[in-house]
Amino acid sequence: MDRSRGRHLRAARGPGGSLGLAIVVAAAAACSGGRGGGAAGGAEGEAPRCAEIRPGASPLRRMTRFEYNNTIRDLLGDDSAPADAFVVEEEALGFNNQAAALGVTQLLAEQLMKASEAIAARAAKDLGKLLPGCDPAVQGPEACAAELIERLGKRAFRRPLAPAESERLARLFAFGNDEHGFSTGVELVIQAMLQSPHFLYRVEHGMPDPAGEGVVALSDHEIASRLSYLLWSSMPDDALFAAADAGELRSAEQIAAQARRMLEDPRARAAVANFHAQWLQLSNIDTLTKDPAVYPGFHAGLPALLRAETEAFLDHVVFEDGAGDVATLLTAPYSLMNAELRAFYGLGASGAGAPGELSVVPLDPAQRAGFLTHASVLAVLAKPDQSSPVHRGKFVRERLLCQILPPPPPDVDIQPPPVREGIPTRRQFERHAEDPGCAGCHRLMDPIGFGFERYDGIGLYREVDQGVPVDASGEIVASRDVDGPFDGAVELAHRLAESDEVRQCVATQWFRFGYGRAEQAEDECSMRQIQAAFAESGYNIKALLVALTQTDAFRYRRAAPDAGGAP
Repeated sequence: MDRSRGRHLRAARGPGGSLGLAIVVAAAAACSGGRGGGAAGGAEGEAPRCAEIRPGASPLRRMTRFEYNNTIRDLLGDDSAPADAFVVEEEALGFNNQAAALGVTQLLAEQLMKASEAIAARAAKDLGKLLPGCDPAVQGPEACAAELIERLGKRAFRRPLAPAESERLARLFAFGNDEHGFSTGVELVIQAMLQSPHFLYRVEHGMPDPAGEGVVALSDHEIASRLSYLLWSSMPDDALFAAADAGELRSAEQIAAQARRMLEDPRARAAVANFHAQWLQLSNIDTLTKDPAVYPGFHAGLPALLRAETEAFLDHVVFEDGAGDVATLLTAPYSLMNAELRAFYGLGASGAGAPGELSVVPLDPAQRAGFLTHASVLAVLAKPDQSSPVHRGKFVRERLLCQILPPPPPDVDIQPPPVREGIPTRRQFERHAEDPGCAGCHRLMDPIGFGFERYDGIGLYREVDQGVPVDASGEIVASRDVDGPFDGAVELAHRLAESDEVRQCVATQWFRFGYGRAEQAEDECSMRQIQAAFAESGYNIKALLVALTQTDAFRYRRAAPDAGGAP
């Protein structure tokens, strides 16, 4: 499409307003030993009265790059992943989909505009796909355009269009059609849809009738959209649209049935993998660097291979393993490997499947247990030339116990001690306990991280560090139910697998990721409901995902001032 047509659309849109979103501030755990950032609705304190409907906040959520690519694929069959070129999202609470951090900069606005133009130009080349059964030469351009606007607009906005919206798009089509022909009119319509806030954001008003004081139930189409972006990170499919059209997303049972159906779709696996990549920091492996003099076994192709192992393992546990539970994620004495991975871990090629194929491989249960002992996780949580008890301990504290630690004071030197021959890593980092400026926080991290010292900076098992036998004894303090000493990461993993605090944290992390925000006081009853369903399932991850769709926080929202009318 030429630049003039793009300018026509930009002029037709008119001025737009900016949207101010408050930044979610997570409560930090005090380094004196206090706990913060844990799951709302914990076991402590008086149980809330849960008879009233009390949904937490429902912030306006913009698509992430991952969601944008998926939605463009499912909407138009375009798998070019255009959002890969967009600016990277800011993270909050460890995730890149938190509504409060998803602002729109001038650069991103320009990227969204240009992407819509390129996507629309590609789509308009295949009018037969866009307009099955409608020939402009037979039915007329206006009739075919009206059909396109109604059908594609409903899918792009995830709801039926309001008459005023259809009218505006019809006028835009007429302008393009009169100036440059039918395909140009179609291009402009698609551009307008892709640049609309109703495509880029999940705009929710709820049903006209209040469900309680200041609370409204979400409409069927809003529930369909919440389901699809929670479980697929994409738009609803035809079956979900049909259920919404028929008013069949009103009850918890109807919603649960759709959730279970959707979890059997391959798109659910991709969405779960996206959660795991962020929760376990697997995304950081793409930029991993190691000192070749220290780790000659590390090479440019290894990070992708290690990530593939962990992603395949997590997918297998959640979707293939019969239990599919938290304990298996943390303690499974197996992984999924190919011949190259077996060689990296020193397992030999015996029993390996076809070249490149990842298959289940049993591991020494004294050396490996679940994802905590995967080389991908261990290598990310290490320095280029040594292991890092600080990063490994902080990971357990924040990602598995949901205790958010504050950043170090500005006057503290955060550079790791240099590697010194004959001095093992543990001894170098023990100085933190002696420095009063460091000891408060590091006592929460380092004693946990020392338990991982049997794994070097690229995750290989070792008995000796700098010529000295490894001391992998560790200790957890300031937790609810796993305090105490342990010996090595395998014992730690088994302890964590039996912890209610860890199980609750897993549910909390999924709440934050799935709802795009931090948990709040109003969410206490919803969190208790999620935790109860999770426990009843034996801490099954798929059951947890279904439980996330059953809460007041998922099915209702606080009433917007103009909740009675279409946007």
